[in-house]
Amino acid sequence: MITMDAHRFLLPLVLLQFLFFTLPLTGNSKLFREYIGAEERGVTFSNVPIHPGVNFHFILSFAIDYDTSASPTNGDFRVYWDTKNLNASTVSSIKARHANVKVAMSLGGDTTGSKHVKFTIKTINSWVGNAINSITRIAKEYYLDGIDIDYEHFSTDPNTFAECIGRLLLHLKQNKIISFASIAPYEHDSVQPYYLALWKKYSHLIDYVNFQFYAYGKGITVPQFMKFFETQISNYRGGKVLVSLGTDGSGGLSPQAGFFEACKKLKGLGKLHGIFIWSADDSKKKGFPYEKQSQNILASGK
Repeated sequence: MITMDAHRFLLPLVLLQFLFFTLPLTGNSKLFREYIGAEERGVTFSNVPIHPGVNFHFILSFAIDYDTSASPTNGDFRVYWDTKNLNASTVSSIKARHANVKVAMSLGGDTTGSKHVKFTIKTINSWVGNAINSITRIAKEYYLDGIDIDYEHFSTDPNTFAECIGRLLLHLKQNKIISFASIAPYEHDSVQPYYLALWKKYSHLIDYVNFQFYAYGKGITVPQFMKFFETQISNYRGGKVLVSLGTDGSGGLSPQAGFFEACKKLKGLGKLHGIFIWSADDSKKKGFPYEKQSQNILASGK
């Protein structure tokens, strides 16, 4: 028999159980992000399917502090994405038509022409000053909401990179030039130390970690992917680490091998912080099937 005193404890317990099983897991997100414009294949914002139930970020690729002869310019960034199709007018238009869309630009990238884009500076102060001026100008011209850091080659040490990028992010956020920032590391000894140094000192300024899981080798399995994910959320502790898919034939966990199964597993664990795809340029020829599937998973209540 349950006494009246026991009832007092039982009812709160039942309520807690109800809340646990009915409230959404707070670690999950409805954020979908897509890189666009790096390969000049004529893709437009309106080509890409946009689910009304997600938060959608287009990431223009790339702004680079190199001149047209592929020489570094010490933080003076120029636009290198497909401006014929992805310009101020089309940014303004897609945001007006879809209230859930924001647009960012990515800095750096792998190559310009046939040369690696290396993070190169003269001094920290001069690079930061030039970067603040040029990024502010581009962000205002193109009505941008955020930036992504995607340097993959470096001529400096990790601490110098961290200080330059950290100071840049601090200024842009304090002055409301951008509302969000992300980084795009991947697992390699020549890359991770730079982003981990940045994360160690300036993680409070970084909203998302676009981890390039497609940079792992081809043929990985769902259990391997889950292990890699746990490693990276440990590396970027406290951060929102997004899972990723490459539609350019690169590596990582493919849809055929269980990418979306892994996404559903992470969602069940409350760890699906979002999905991003590289890239719209590559997806266009197949009609964006993985963009649709990714957004359906994110928007679903299940």
